[in-house]
Amino acid sequence: MRHIVLFLSATALFFSFAQAKEFVIDNTHSNIGFSIKHMMISNVKGSFGNYSADIDYDVDKKVFTKLNAKINASSIDTGITKRDDHLRSADFFNVDQFKTIDFTMSSYKDGKVYGKLSMHGVTKDVALNATVHGVVKDFQGHQRIGFSLEGQINRKDFGLNWNKLLEGGGLTVDEIVKIAIEVEAIEL
Repeated sequence: MRHIVLFLSATALFFSFAQAKEFVIDNTHSNIGFSIKHMMISNVKGSFGNYSADIDYDVDKKVFTKLNAKINASSIDTGITKRDDHLRSADFFNVDQFKTIDFTMSSYKDGKVYGKLSMHGVTKDVALNATVHGVVKDFQGHQRIGFSLEGQINRKDFGLNWNKLLEGGGLTVDEIVKIAIEVEAIEL
């Protein structure tokens, strides 16, 4: 009897994962973005231009079964070369030593993606709100999925500590980084 239960459990697990489809990011229609408060009065926005992800999404059950991403840290772009060079330096991302920012999903539940974010040599648990905008067939007959991930992290949790005090009080760069990711992905 025990063998039958194990077989049925394994079969159910196999078929639950068999429904998930593999997707790859369409970088021309995706954005890995962030914003952070500067001098307590404005938000600086930026993005990363070089990234990839392994995505499995069960279209029928509407759940992610895998979402693992790798971002090239040196591809940071805020539109200002001097600022980007400073962000790549040892004061912030130290891209010579820490080449990538990695995310590995551990679970997906109630519209949230949970996982481990590794950045600047530190790994922390994070949760991102996930919104799936839809699944469609494109003009070539490929299935596409569109989704957003949003959340926030404290940069100091990852050892990104550089800052300066303002003359009137407060900090030059806030500790909280807002994450805003827009993805369009194509089924493999």
